[in-house]
Amino acid sequence: MAVQFLADSETSRRLREVLDAAEAGKAAGVERRGSRVALVERDRLHGLLADSRQLGRPEAMAEADGWSVFFPGTPIAADGSDSEVAVEEFIKALREYSEDWENRLRLVANHEHHWPLVLFVAMSSDAELASWVYGKES
Repeated sequence: MAVQFLADSETSRRLREVLDAAEAGKAAGVERRGSRVALVERDRLHGLLADSRQLGRPEAMAEADGWSVFFPGTPIAADGSDSEVAVEEFIKALREYSEDWENRLRLVANHEHHWPLVLFVAMSSDAELASWVYGKES
């Protein structure tokens, strides 16, 4: 039987079972103070977010003096002398935005809906983010 939203006290006693269920792709989670938290194996969630329309995709464009990479609907953008430098700078900008979002922007109406992006950035390596920007599977 799949583990489904155990009370937090029950989860602590059955943690191994809950984690095993999440790793196997089964419904697993914790219910605490009326809130439900789902547990999902990282690679499954990462892949889902990477392909999500809600997350969106960064855009890049060549300019006379280099490249620009930006994320529509956000203040996240970077420039570089070539595409590689622009992507490196863009990844830094993604990480800075994510930190700012966690510290304060998550409470601002025009930023609060960017949680999928922040979650995706938090669980991604720089190489995974670069592959995502280039439109490649990681």
